[in-house]
Amino acid sequence: MVREAFGAEFVGAEGFLDTPTFGLPPRVVASALRDHLDTWERGRLTVSAFAQPMAASRSAYAALIGVDARRVAMSSSVSSALGVVAASIPDGSRVATLAGEFTSVTFPFAAQAGRGVTVTELPRGRFEDAAGDFDVAAASLVQSADGAVLDVAALRRCVADSGTTTVIDATQALGWQNVELSWADVAVAAGYKWLLGPRGVAWMALSERISDVLVPHAANPFASEDMWSSLYGLPMRLAGDARRFDASPVWFAVLGAGLSLPWIAALDRAAVEAHTIGLANRLRAELDLPTVESAIVSIPTARTPEELERAGIRASVRAGALRVGFHLYNTEDDLDRLLDAL
Repeated sequence: MVREAFGAEFVGAEGFLDTPTFGLPPRVVASALRDHLDTWERGRLTVSAFAQPMAASRSAYAALIGVDARRVAMSSSVSSALGVVAASIPDGSRVATLAGEFTSVTFPFAAQAGRGVTVTELPRGRFEDAAGDFDVAAASLVQSADGAVLDVAALRRCVADSGTTTVIDATQALGWQNVELSWADVAVAAGYKWLLGPRGVAWMALSERISDVLVPHAANPFASEDMWSSLYGLPMRLAGDARRFDASPVWFAVLGAGLSLPWIAALDRAAVEAHTIGLANRLRAELDLPTVESAIVSIPTARTPEELERAGIRASVRAGALRVGFHLYNTEDDLDRLLDAL
């Protein structure tokens, strides 16, 4: 069954409430990937075919978070992007994070322990109020496990007059939440969840002050000013903007992102946010759960994903609870089917 949502068609959206794990591609994206797989199989693939999708997805990410595209670097995952940041902070840096934070955010910094870098987990609320006392504050805008939303206003107030480097992972927010992140030093997001692309590409927007101290640990020809003239020999000649921090691209992931991301960036983001949160909060009301401005709902229940799948619902378990997420392709029918199954 094909479902239309916000002007795009989706094949598998009926009962699919697992976008926090991976998003569904618009039909046009899946079709384009199949076409390029055929081109690859026939030996007619060209590297130059991926240049335009790379540029389009970079510009769309910049538009989504409110920065200039020259501030956006491309990587293959959140952890690899943040690995560049973590490896570049000074020895002995003190990093604050949320208790129970997703480990793609914390592990890159914890891996620097041999240089004296320490990572302190703080409870929600305390993190936002104490971030300015640390050298680095790193957290997810929306938590993967339960959909809890960071108090951005409090965090911004706390770090405003400090030297704290603020690192925000927007993976579980960008695509449904109408958000502006130009204030963050690092704003990173993977593209395969709410941004509806293939796994294998992530973006990282960088402030000027963090760009000045980062080391391009993943330096490669794609990170140069001109790839074709930088394939062989020294000296190193990287791009003058954030592209110098680009990882070598995963071609088909970039191809899909070059279609899905510009489409999402062009939507009425307030309407998408209202649609997704509206469905999530109707579910919370039906289950007597507190209202939260989040598209992700954590449900304490003995029901397993396998039981729900037999009822036509796709969901996951995280942190001991059932986790569902409502995206732009979900409808009241999915909500009612979930309530019936529960």
